[in-house]
Amino acid sequence: MSNGTDLKSPATSNERRMVAWIGKAVRVEGKVVSDEDLTIDGDVHGSIELGGHTLTIGPDATIKADLLAKTVTISGNVKGNVKAVEKVELQASGRVEGDITTPRFAMADGATVLGKIQAG
Repeated sequence: MSNGTDLKSPATSNERRMVAWIGKAVRVEGKVVSDEDLTIDGDVHGSIELGGHTLTIGPDATIKADLLAKTVTISGNVKGNVKAVEKVELQASGRVEGDITTPRFAMADGATVLGKIQAG
C-alpha cells in the first residue's frame, strides 16, 4: 500500500519530464521545436522539428505540418512531408498525405499514404 510519498520520488519526476505532450484540447499554429521526445494528441499547423528525438502522432491528432525527427510513429492524420533520421512507423489508423523519407519504413495493414515513400 502506498503512503503517497512515491509521487515525489526523483525517478517519477524525471520520467514525467522525459516526454513532452500536446494534448487533445490543444491546437498549435506555427513552428514546434523540441529537444526531447514529443507525443501529439492535438492539432498542429506549421512545422515540427525534433532533431535527435522521437515523435509520436496519436490516433486523435490532426497534423498539417512537415515533420522532422529521429523516429516518427504515426497513428493519426498527417498532411505534410515526413522525414526521419532512423525510422517511420505508420500504424493501422495512420494516414499521411505527403512524401515520406527515411532509412527504414514500416506500414501496418489499414494505414494509407498519398505520396512518395523513399526508404533505404
